[in-house]
Amino acid sequence: MDWLVGLPGAAMYAVLGLVAAIENVFPPFPADMVVAFGGFLAARADRSLLLTFLVVWIGNVGGAMLMYALGRRYGAGPLIARMGGGDAARAQERLQTLYGRYGTLAIFVSRFLPGVRGFVPPLTGAARVPAPRTILVMALASAVWYGGICYLAYRIGNNWEALREAVTDSGRWIGIVAICVAAVGAALWYLHRRRAVR
Repeated sequence: MDWLVGLPGAAMYAVLGLVAAIENVFPPFPADMVVAFGGFLAARADRSLLLTFLVVWIGNVGGAMLMYALGRRYGAGPLIARMGGGDAARAQERLQTLYGRYGTLAIFVSRFLPGVRGFVPPLTGAARVPAPRTILVMALASAVWYGGICYLAYRIGNNWEALREAVTDSGRWIGIVAICVAAVGAALWYLHRRRAVR
């Protein structure tokens, strides 16, 4: 963070874009905090909130689509193993099942789940989800996620500790909401299926 403070404007934006991309390659990387700090710096140094968001958004979507392309070419197994994930075959099967039931909504919701969102791009590529649909859904999810973080950071602007706590809390709540949406969707699907069987 101290190093980021000392960077000139263009270099800071480049680092923020790279950090947002790295999250897709190495999910444990604390990209949310670095991006929040970038928004915090933008507010304090009179830098552009819109440019901060655009750089982060493009970096994140670019990183996600790189992992999508690698997953499509090589399969998700080796990539997820290198990223520190668990059973790739099981994860891929679950994503394909969810995609078969809910379509792109499953991909969109998955991008908000902590610990899961980094594995979605290679799994989606391995599942052969069409690229235009994938990039649209991931771009929307990334816009919501990082748009919210950048805006929050820019608005709080002067108190880093308050901002860090707010980003942690908002990430937790977004994850809870995404899980609830997925649970409601699964319950509705189950009820619909039961009625169809009857």
